[in-house]
Amino acid sequence: MSMPVPVPGRDARREFPPPAPAQPRVYTGIERAAIVLLTLGEQHGAKLWALMSDDEIQELSQAMASLGPIDPKVVDRALMDFVTRISASGAVMGNFDSTERLLRQILPKERVAAIMEELRGPAGRTIWEKLSNVQEQLLANYLKNEYPQTVAVVLSKINAEHSARILSVLPEAFALEVINRMLKMEPVQKSVLERLEETLRRDFMSSLSQTRRQDSHEMMAEIFNAFDGHTEARFMTALEDASRDSAERIKMLMFTFEDLGKLDAGACQTLLRYADKSKIAVALKGASDEMRQFFFGNMSSRAGKMMKDDM
Repeated sequence: MSMPVPVPGRDARREFPPPAPAQPRVYTGIERAAIVLLTLGEQHGAKLWALMSDDEIQELSQAMASLGPIDPKVVDRALMDFVTRISASGAVMGNFDSTERLLRQILPKERVAAIMEELRGPAGRTIWEKLSNVQEQLLANYLKNEYPQTVAVVLSKINAEHSARILSVLPEAFALEVINRMLKMEPVQKSVLERLEETLRRDFMSSLSQTRRQDSHEMMAEIFNAFDGHTEARFMTALEDASRDSAERIKMLMFTFEDLGKLDAGACQTLLRYADKSKIAVALKGASDEMRQFFFGNMSSRAGKMMKDDM
């Protein structure tokens, strides 16, 4: 019986299975961010780049350089994913938790932990530990505008040495009232304590973090405010020639809330008539006694009482 003779080429191909289809590449979070920024281009992405730190720019740049050719479908998916995440709830909620979740998708855990610790303020696991590491004058300046009972609760929760330093820099009569409240203090309800913690975290710690990370234009605006008129004009003219955008931004920042004290009575009353009362209350809460007297002096007794209640 004759043996079958293999046909060269045809039978040889049958011995090897067809190659498996190539698996689509899985892009990391930072690679997807790089794709979005590449798509936005220079015109639309410039403002985003300006908000990033040097480390973030370096990491995104490295991801971009290693992307290679990108399928248009991948670009579409990255953009659609970005838009869908933003519009899913109809609004964007910006807080510490959402920021941390986002950063964990694109940065190493260690870097995220360091960034969030910086954002959340002084070291410490709880709000009370963090407050114990805040410079006493800063904390006293905030607490002196609160109710004595509130201050008593705060000082009872932080360490004794720090409480002593804060009491020593508070106005004496106010400090004595706080001491009396602490002596008569009863256990604070858990719900009340939780609300106080949230208020401190939102109003004090967040503003403290922003102060510590002061913008360079804000710093320069403060310096320009300290110049005499002739020096300010000389430097501002030179800056306008070198960088008109920076000069305009500094001019805007040089106008502060304290400058409103230079208004005449009629202008102040017009401001009070049209401005958001809640924003004025917040501003006056941290203003000097002179500024408060100026504003209250241009209000009716009824409007002044309502403003004080808001504060």
